[in-house]
Amino acid sequence: MDYLLALDQGTSSSRSILFDRQANIVAMAQREFPQYYPQSGWVEHEPQEIWQSQLATLRDVIHQSGISPNRIAAVGITNQRETTLVWHRKTGQPLFRAIVWQDRRGEALCRTLREKGLEPFIQERTGLKLDAYFSATKLSWILESVPNARKLAEQGELAFGTVDSWLLWQLSKGRVHATDVSNASRTLLFNIRENRWDPELLDLFGIPANMLPEVLPSSACYGQIDETIVGHAIPVGGVAGDQQSALFGQACFKPGMAKNTYGTGCFALLHAGGHFSVSENGLLTTRVAQQGGALEYALEGSVFVGGAVVQWLRDGLGIISQSAQVQSLAESVADSGGVFFVPAFTGLGAPYWDANARGTLTGLTRGTTAAHIARAAVESIAFQSAALLDAMSREAEAGNGVALQELRVDGGACVNDALMQFQADLLGIPVVRPQMIETTALGAAYLAGLQEGVWSGTAELSSLWREERCFEPNIGRDEAARLMENWNRAVRQTMAT
Repeated sequence: MDYLLALDQGTSSSRSILFDRQANIVAMAQREFPQYYPQSGWVEHEPQEIWQSQLATLRDVIHQSGISPNRIAAVGITNQRETTLVWHRKTGQPLFRAIVWQDRRGEALCRTLREKGLEPFIQERTGLKLDAYFSATKLSWILESVPNARKLAEQGELAFGTVDSWLLWQLSKGRVHATDVSNASRTLLFNIRENRWDPELLDLFGIPANMLPEVLPSSACYGQIDETIVGHAIPVGGVAGDQQSALFGQACFKPGMAKNTYGTGCFALLHAGGHFSVSENGLLTTRVAQQGGALEYALEGSVFVGGAVVQWLRDGLGIISQSAQVQSLAESVADSGGVFFVPAFTGLGAPYWDANARGTLTGLTRGTTAAHIARAAVESIAFQSAALLDAMSREAEAGNGVALQELRVDGGACVNDALMQFQADLLGIPVVRPQMIETTALGAAYLAGLQEGVWSGTAELSSLWREERCFEPNIGRDEAARLMENWNRAVRQTMAT
């Protein structure tokens, strides 16, 4: 029982990673799957494509490694959060496509509830802004818009879940309908102060309680992968939403420790310990992944479009043919030539929270080239992250008296040295990249391993974390402030459109 298997189900691909006891990668498999855009602002996945891609990587990684499944101590699951699925309990078949976290169709309901003055009530219980980003409005839309959905739900024939619950249902052959506290805390239906589904919130959004999964600690017994899946029943010992899993994988176990994940979006989390507060800086308060015990929280800021901006340069504009080409194109010019790119394709997240904002390119001249646009696109990732991390640091200092001292980074785009250096320059603190950047999957493996006794506790996990490179700020704070002011001017122009 020397190995831990992490299933990492993301927005554009599914992966499986096999780790050993020293947190080294033994084998990894990945498969992409499509997103669907039925109309402007709508984003969907096919639930069976999520499942089949994840199942394929699970089998691929075992085959590649040559490791017998009976040597895998446990499986951990980490997943894209907020994405909403509904399926038939009897057949396990989806009722409708999965509505992805990026989808904005729930904004009309959010607007109605805001106009009724209900946002403070919701935020006091969930720690979340009233936004279409979260699961409740997506689920409400399904119940109101899909024929017979509400009737079937009220009869107890439908199950709701985020992606982790969907995978657990499939892996267990319908025996397990559960989620963890970190995923539940992203639904707008879970009272994170009382650790339970909130009856008043369910009534507010019109959600039958019988649809909901059981909520467990992130490190807990989630049943087993059915033996028919890989020929051996393997315990599922950990579940966490991808960003809380990355915080755990980065060994940010203490208040004041923070990480930023550079993926499709960018997600910064700062551990806030047992301190709950409603943010005054456009941030979210959410539950961290944990074994149990006292309730622990994190401050979070979300950038909706991070690495996805590079995909848009490739697929939308066609100025690059492969994502890897963006760095060399961006570095072919000394700066962005005064061009600022605010990629508000689906609105702006923290700290702005403007659902109606749309992307803009400003500062264009006849001298602007594709290279300037590429550089502005890459820099937009750091600018957006700097804005939310500045708000996060101020919030943490006011609440806990703990200032942000360094930023631990992970995700696909953190391998871009120029981007990480620019991030350190804007923030004025060290940006630290670990040797193991697959921290989202690692966090899930850690949670599963703790449940099965592979590791003794978080102190042992902290000893496994290793720095690969530290990026120190190279510019003065006045210069950084000037850059941020120019960025904020571009954002104000975007929000005015």
